[in-house]
Amino acid sequence: MPDDREYLLALPDDDDPAPLDTSYEVALDDEPEGAPVPVHDGEALAVLPDQAARLPVIPEHLQTLAGVRSAVAARAADAAHGGAYHAVRSPWYLLLAVLWAAVGALRVAGRLWRYVFVGEQGVLRSQAVAAGDSREYRALQGDWRRTHDYRKVVVGIIAFTVALALALLARAAPWWWWIPLAAAALPALARIGRPEHMPIITPSMTVPRHRLINADKVLNAYYKAKLGDPVKPDEQVTFGSPMSRDGDGSRVTVDLPAPLGLEDAMKAKPGIASGLDVSLSQVFIHRDPTSYRRHVLWVADRDPLAVPVGRTPLLACKPTDIWKPAPLGLDERGQLVSLELMWQSVLVGALPRQGKTFAARLLGLYAALDPYTKLHVFDPSGKPDWRKFALVADSCAFGLTPTREGLPPEILLETLKEIKEDVQDRYERLSMMPTSICPEGKLTREIARDPRYGMPVRVLLLDEFQEYFDLGSISKDIAGLLVFLTKVAPGAGVIVIDATQKPSGIGKGEVGTAFTSARDNHQVRFSLRTSSYSVSEAVLGQGAYGEGLDSSTLLPEYKGVGILRGASDRSPTVRTYLADSEDAEKILLAARAHRERAGTLSGTAAGGERDREQRDVLADVLAVFGGDVKLQWGILAGRLGGTFPDRWAGVTGDAVSQQCRDLGVRSSQVWGGGRNLQGCARADVEDARASS
Repeated sequence: MPDDREYLLALPDDDDPAPLDTSYEVALDDEPEGAPVPVHDGEALAVLPDQAARLPVIPEHLQTLAGVRSAVAARAADAAHGGAYHAVRSPWYLLLAVLWAAVGALRVAGRLWRYVFVGEQGVLRSQAVAAGDSREYRALQGDWRRTHDYRKVVVGIIAFTVALALALLARAAPWWWWIPLAAAALPALARIGRPEHMPIITPSMTVPRHRLINADKVLNAYYKAKLGDPVKPDEQVTFGSPMSRDGDGSRVTVDLPAPLGLEDAMKAKPGIASGLDVSLSQVFIHRDPTSYRRHVLWVADRDPLAVPVGRTPLLACKPTDIWKPAPLGLDERGQLVSLELMWQSVLVGALPRQGKTFAARLLGLYAALDPYTKLHVFDPSGKPDWRKFALVADSCAFGLTPTREGLPPEILLETLKEIKEDVQDRYERLSMMPTSICPEGKLTREIARDPRYGMPVRVLLLDEFQEYFDLGSISKDIAGLLVFLTKVAPGAGVIVIDATQKPSGIGKGEVGTAFTSARDNHQVRFSLRTSSYSVSEAVLGQGAYGEGLDSSTLLPEYKGVGILRGASDRSPTVRTYLADSEDAEKILLAARAHRERAGTLSGTAAGGERDREQRDVLADVLAVFGGDVKLQWGILAGRLGGTFPDRWAGVTGDAVSQQCRDLGVRSSQVWGGGRNLQGCARADVEDARASS
């Protein structure tokens, strides 16, 4: 490194008389002439691969408001727990203190007794008697008498003073003066009386097993893992940064000797953990972009993946915004991990019962709470985890067996065709819009939320989506459409979220190729525990293992923990928030209420998209208008349900409003029943029907 000195921490030779734990600093290069000049680009500092990076002034985990909140919340929770723990046990502490104070008082009395009677001289007198030295004995006896007389006077004065003070306190002072006196005397006497190994106040929390990590320990661990040789100068491990604290762990940049690299460090990760005497899940190795030989080692003080993060913040049931990041969980350093869903397709993969469905459902719940987002949810396995999404889904189907709505694969196929047509139509319309409305020629939040354009953000959720590639002839059509959507649809505001427990080896021929193409075109990958590094790479994408990402190393007892790749420049290990079935139902009921208030409930949730196709909506609305010029949506819904019960039974005003607005009917204020509510005019319905 031309702008700094590089140091080699080497173990001594066997014949070196120095102790083995000595560290040696040896300069590898001469000091360069002149200081290096950093390259500035605006406010950013560009660090060249050969230059030393500046360490952060503020630790990374405290650089964000969420990180500060997390740290403060953790300390506050510890303090609250400690206060409650000790408050419950305070009577027992007081009893122990009184008992040990009594023992302490006896010990003080014993020490005073030995002090007054010069107990320390007893051994000398005994030795003089045993030796038959009468002169020495008489000298010691005279010395004892003089010391004894002196100490009697001293102790007597102290005892008289204490007794007088107590008598005056009892006579003249109020009773409550005894409380601070006892509070001062009791701990002191109890400390004298209790044994060293028997504390009165016990800790409220167990102390985690913590290993001190320093440079010598890291070197020793790497050498034991066969990553270099401490004796050979050209095979020694060096450091690219000093050892520093980073959150609840230690961080250092490690340079391996050539030809070793990141992949070798990943393979040796169990050996490194063993050498450091920590669990495997406490060791994190991340790629450094400046060199393949260099990587960042972060060792947690305790296993961070064993600490659950709790319930999802979505339980607040407040409306969300799909254009903002969705909270997914916390990383290994306790920092919030949010996922940008717009313009993305997301693949979630894992072994069964490792939290795959829960993770995908978290994203679906976030999308559901945005009342301006259309949801399409399909689960060929038919699990109960997704069925409540029928409350808000524009289209959905569960299982593979026939239902009253039809065959689930056929429903999915029709949905995919509709989305494809919508995507193609969107691209054409967006390209024709003026720059004042569509500045960059792509969907904006304003366009998506304006019902006049009919381009809401769509979210397609497929759990166990590999099942749709093994259904016979229909799989070919489904596969082609899914490939199209994962490749093209995100740019038109269609978010694809797929989950699978088998990310490879699906289908044959064109269908198998389509599955691989659909899988590989997901921009964001989230892999919970998998069976092997090859399966992990199938989920996380090619090159993930070479970057140090291997979800097969995650422990099986850590449910809901996975590696997130592609969402940002870093690939954190995420502990996902929890939302069980009851939580999901609560959130979805709130999401339905938000949609009803916004008038965006549509499709299956609003009474059935497929039923709508079998009826002429505008003709039925005109048929029930009668002689009225304007009608509120609620009144229209009542008339439709009463006149055409086979087609409109149980329909709501919001559902009628959404279907009519989708067909071009303008919504307006209508007075009726003493209230001014949303509705439509007969003339607008006629115009929409004439133009359709």
